[in-house]
Amino acid sequence: MTSVAPTNADLALGTPSASQPGNSPRKFNFNLRESGIYLAFAAIVLLFTILTGGDMLAPQNISNIIVQNSYVLILAIGMILIIIAGHIDLSVGSVVGATGAFAAVLMVNHNVPWPVAILATLIAGGLIGAWQGYWVAYFGIPAFIVTLAGMLLFRAVTLTILGNRGIGPIPDDVRTLANGFTDGYLGNIGLGALGGADLFTLIVGILAVAAIAWTQWRQRAGRLKYNQAVDPVWLFITKIAVAAVVVMFVVVALARYHNLPWVLVLLAALIIGYSIYTNRAVFGRQIYAIGGNLQAATLSGVKVKSVTFWLFVNMGVLAAVAGIVFAGRLNQAGPTAGNNAELDAIAAAFIGGAAVQGGVGKVVGAITGGLIMGVINNGMQLLGAPSERVMLVKGAVLLAAVAFDVYTKRRAGASR
Repeated sequence: MTSVAPTNADLALGTPSASQPGNSPRKFNFNLRESGIYLAFAAIVLLFTILTGGDMLAPQNISNIIVQNSYVLILAIGMILIIIAGHIDLSVGSVVGATGAFAAVLMVNHNVPWPVAILATLIAGGLIGAWQGYWVAYFGIPAFIVTLAGMLLFRAVTLTILGNRGIGPIPDDVRTLANGFTDGYLGNIGLGALGGADLFTLIVGILAVAAIAWTQWRQRAGRLKYNQAVDPVWLFITKIAVAAVVVMFVVVALARYHNLPWVLVLLAALIIGYSIYTNRAVFGRQIYAIGGNLQAATLSGVKVKSVTFWLFVNMGVLAAVAGIVFAGRLNQAGPTAGNNAELDAIAAAFIGGAAVQGGVGKVVGAITGGLIMGVINNGMQLLGAPSERVMLVKGAVLLAAVAFDVYTKRRAGASR
């Protein structure tokens, strides 16, 4: 029989071919493009830890990074999906301000019960997303133009609602969601030299590590079942061990300070839900198909207009969630709320591995990118750096991330 030479695509994907004896898979699948973001994150944290004399990793500071950047991380989840589909949303910062103002007016000025006010605000955010999604999906106007107009329009709405004043105070239950912490349900436990720590928080951390290990093991088993490329066992175990150490370090720090922030619980639910949805659901795979090759997706039966429309609706709802969290954190809705939040969300997506052309990106990557932006902000503040220097560093990091994306694509193209 005539043997068939494997193609570069086969080798890259670990696809078995006739020339591979026994159809054995490639055992090494290190992806610099995906792993580089985590290495960069570790390097940035280490750098600021050294420069701040360890203050960066103090329990209170770790908690502050999560709480202060929570609304940007929420926006980054929606933004990564928009960018994967090949679009962009410049209006999310203004939508954060408008929805936060809307919620504050209902709760403070009209004494609407906070659950009803939150539900109404989420619906308002969805309607804003539907408005923009219609012009992009069904009318054919580029998302850049539609959302640029939305950025101006909804900032004007915010100023119309609030004028030049803030509205507050926000009800305690909403403030607890943004700034509060879980109660010590099971009491404290001694950790030797580290002192006492909340037992419930530690148990949650252990369960999170177990879930990570189980999920990664299942993915590896699935790849082996279909003869796809996998990491060597030593590298697979090392990755899980490193993830476990990082998670438990953060969890112990939170357990020693004020337990789990409620906004972290909300974030975890969103991250898990959207990760499963993008990886397992048909709609999630269609998003990647549209961003990867629009014509092929259309020919294969993907309802491109419908998917695009609902992506913007989803972005509007998440912007409303971020608006509520931001207002709760500040205990008021202000006319400048959400300023430049769209830039941070877009930067988080691209730093987290999203491709400029679309079709590539992960929710976890966007969260990592958002945390990098948060660490830079926090670290520069601890060092007393002026705002212009913070912007300089963030701009340089964003440019480096996009340049790395372009470089890896060119290198992959040259190798083919």
